Amino acid sequence: MTTLYLDRRDTRLQLEGRVLAIYVDGQRQGTVPLQLLESVVMRSAVTLQSSLLARLADAGISIVAFGGRNAAKLALVHGCSHNDGARRVGQYRRFDDPRWRLAWTRGLVCGKLRRQQRLLTEALSERPDQRLALTKGFEQLSQARRRAADPSASRVDTLRGIEGAAAAAYFRAYSALFADALHFTGRNRRPPRDPVNAALSLGYTLLHYEAVRACYGAGLDPIIGYYHELDFGRESLASDLIEPLRPLVDTWVWTLFRERRLRAEDFTNSDGACLLGKAGRQRFYGTWEGFVRPQRRLLRRLCGKLAVGLAAAGSERVAAAEVSA
Repeated sequence: MTTLYLDRRDTRLQLEGRVLAIYVDGQRQGTVPLQLLESVVMRSAVTLQSSLLARLADAGISIVAFGGRNAAKLALVHGCSHNDGARRVGQYRRFDDPRWRLAWTRGLVCGKLRRQQRLLTEALSERPDQRLALTKGFEQLSQARRRAADPSASRVDTLRGIEGAAAAAYFRAYSALFADALHFTGRNRRPPRDPVNAALSLGYTLLHYEAVRACYGAGLDPIIGYYHELDFGRESLASDLIEPLRPLVDTWVWTLFRERRLRAEDFTNSDGACLLGKAGRQRFYGTWEGFVRPQRRLLRRLCGKLAVGLAAAGSERVAAAEVSA
């Protein structure tokens, strides 16, 4: 199974039998068999008929479309999700369970801190010249892990505070890995203001989309999370799921710049926003699929395991209701 990335103007998709044909400027550029296609990512103007959109969704092929100025808007189209309603009933029930939410949050935060430490440890062998910054960041993350694992951290808000402070320390160390020409001094977004943040934001967005798909596939509601607060339009559960996976994106982005697959000249600045140019996007998407494939499988396993547990909680409530009736 594969993902099709479309990033050329005047692109048109057309169904021809059991294959998806790609036309650019009216010329047929190639085909992809539907049975091999898992999703379609559209970065530029792409034309397709509504009947094709319905056919893709019916085949379980999801679509993510970037739009608006600087591709700041995102639209998702999904196929049929899992049909077990007990999973969502259990998901909503756990939302009102403070002890369960605390345990879920502690696992996410500790997992993220552990992977951040692993990145800094591996980076030290590549960049011994940044030993001071990397070692200091590692020690601060160690302190944060101890605090997060301590039972006295008995509120989700407390764990959020620990994770937020650790993130600031982590990005101070992480920024030491990049050339001064990239002007990366820490995390910023909406819009990202330097090449590293632009690449991180795009990677996080695509990974978030994978988590949303995994939620739907497992019959879960991506809106109802446990670590991230409910917010209008936010897929909080998807945000929860990718939190411990973000350091994997960080490692991959660092590799892109370290191996000069992405360079400062691949980016431009417009009204304070740093934008990845077309040539850079081609290299980005060209390597993204290889990176994200194991993360996609991991998200599916995580969602499947979570869904089974939540279904049991949902079935308990259903059974209790039947008994009381």
